Amino acid sequence: MVERRNQDAARLLVRRRGVGTLATSMADGGAPYASLVTYACDHQGQPIFLFSTLSDHTQNILVDNLASLLVEDAVGKRNPQIGPRLSLMGRVKQDTSPASRARFLARHPDAAMYAGFGDFGIYRMTVERAHYVGGFARAIWFEAKHVLTPKKIAKEMAAIEAGIIEHMNADHGAAVSAYAESLVGRKAGNWQIRGSDSDGIDMISEGRTARLDFDKPVTDSTTCREMLVQLAADAKRKR
Repeated sequence: MVERRNQDAARLLVRRRGVGTLATSMADGGAPYASLVTYACDHQGQPIFLFSTLSDHTQNILVDNLASLLVEDAVGKRNPQIGPRLSLMGRVKQDTSPASRARFLARHPDAAMYAGFGDFGIYRMTVERAHYVGGFARAIWFEAKHVLTPKKIAKEMAAIEAGIIEHMNADHGAAVSAYAESLVGRKAGNWQIRGSDSDGIDMISEGRTARLDFDKPVTDSTTCREMLVQLAADAKRKR
């Protein structure tokens, strides 16, 4: 039970953050190199990046694509050692899938102003294993399958994502705003859903973004609908 909670916490952390530190090996000698990067997640929970070929980390990946991404919710705490953090390890390769590009830009809409430049491209990490620290002296290693959404569920959720977004934004705009304002604690605005997966939804209003985690993973259109109805009721009670 404890291990399952740690797996869920690790998966939700990487879904939620959207920014982390990427570690690669310098192409001119193999020395460690760390850089701040933004990312989105594919439907399995694997990081998707928008990189320029002019960046050092991209040049490093072209020589050795083994990399690690650190995401955390520790900075800002009085004692950062008690904050959760996750290191994902795997290989980063260019990804020409329109779906991956769409998910990145949905999470980081400001990137659209330079995403079309010739030197920019989408890259994705294929996660091989992960190291999660849930707080002081709470560290555990996981194989990728323990922190990623199963492929079958990811494929199902990818297939219904566009329909969920269109339906919720068109017919349930008040509920979407309530999600962001009452459940996430964001300021009032014209909130809309930009992304949906088995673990939650990504929302945006006038350039501001918000992530709402589901209480438990959903697996198809039925369980997703039930979750969204439940969250709408929760938001209404909190207003």
